Amino acid sequence: MTIKLGFVIAEFNRDLTFQMELLGEEHAKFLGVEVVEKILVPGVYDMPLAIKKLCERDDIDAVVTIGIVIEGATKHDEIVVQQAARKITDLSLEYNKPVTLGIAGPGMTRMEAHQRVDYAKRAVEAAVKLVQRL
Repeated sequence: MTIKLGFVIAEFNRDLTFQMELLGEEHAKFLGVEVVEKILVPGVYDMPLAIKKLCERDDIDAVVTIGIVIEGATKHDEIVVQQAARKITDLSLEYNKPVTLGIAGPGMTRMEAHQRVDYAKRAVEAAVKLVQRL
């Protein structure tokens, strides 16, 4: 049985999340798993509803989140990531499916974000391991 993943990808900082998306897809192929659905959302804060829709599907074994949250002049980046991460965890537990955190940030500069595009690859790896082990 092939493991089937769904991706939820933030459009904010799309130049970086596009790189992450490609890395995640490439790693999924390397691991022999399939990405069956991708949903683009405006930003990391907007991910929970899309995650929920994917978790409700019987043909998706796990959901991978992909996003970048760069530090701004206020603490907004911290609020965004904290709230999204909390709800992502809640959805994973509610639907009894792995939902992995491929979100880099908060507190990063754009340069630091470039160095962390591999978070998507790690999130794919975690999703696959969780499906196999649970």
